[in-house]
Amino acid sequence: MASESRLYTFSDETKEHLRKFRLTTSRAKGPQAVIYLIDKNTHEIRKEDSTVYTSLEEIADELPDNSPRYVLLSYPLTMPDGRLSVPYVLLYYLPDTCNSEMRMLYASAKELVRNTSQVGRVIDIESTDDLDEIPEKLKSQ
Repeated sequence: MASESRLYTFSDETKEHLRKFRLTTSRAKGPQAVIYLIDKNTHEIRKEDSTVYTSLEEIADELPDNSPRYVLLSYPLTMPDGRLSVPYVLLYYLPDTCNSEMRMLYASAKELVRNTSQVGRVIDIESTDDLDEIPEKLKSQ
């Protein structure tokens, strides 16, 4: 991780947002997600915009067709035994259509984003259709 932390940066504002988002979403009643990207020129990892998405459909509408993204997702669900669980996960969106430069850029920062955001799990997705399977994947962890 040492080499990744020299190549990629998080602003103090982004680190604070990551911390607050993790803490506040643990008590959320519905899904909450934020999309992050890597600035190609500065290699800063930052929020794409200030929107907090509240459904998997909204996330699917916002993900680009040919560029990777990181999606931090807090997804409350009821487990088969009746317990309420609020998994906090990183969705690593890597569409087949993105170029190799972008693939390498995002792949090499994946663990840094995972550790900095303090998620419990990373789920790789290749298309927005894969979002439909997220609830089942979260229940099976």
